[in-house]
Amino acid sequence: MSAARGWRFATFIALLVVLHFTLHVALGVGRAAPDLLTPAALFAARRLGGAAAAGLGLALGVLNDALSLAAFGADAVTLTALAYLGARSRDLFVGDSLLFVALYLFLGKWLHDVLYYLLAGAEARGDAVSRLLLEAPLLTGYAAAASIAALLVYRTITRER
Repeated sequence: MSAARGWRFATFIALLVVLHFTLHVALGVGRAAPDLLTPAALFAARRLGGAAAAGLGLALGVLNDALSLAAFGADAVTLTALAYLGARSRDLFVGDSLLFVALYLFLGKWLHDVLYYLLAGAEARGDAVSRLLLEAPLLTGYAAAASIAALLVYRTITRER
């Protein structure tokens, strides 16, 4: 990857993070806004090594956990593990098609929700069936669709495939 492409992609990841916090905190949209941190970690993990991806996941998780009152640390551990697994998935699956990326984001976000549920305290959990089988797939699809839209804008602007 050339240096210019690397900077453009890093800017794309940074914009996803800024957009996530703008929607969730600055505008106060809360749970109605899609989770863009998990897709940012997953996108970056495909281009980083395992340790760098885990470090990025930890940094993003700590940023998100700074706003959490009920489950501090759960998102940091979850995003660290998820980013590491995302980096390792590059060895198993090769692809950049939109279908592959959508499936990758959907499964990654759903795994994030499952891990977060297991690590979060009782205050943040709720009912397992409604949380993991009803709510999580809907939020996962929403986050994946928003992330695919952002990726399409990025690919259009940079003319990258």
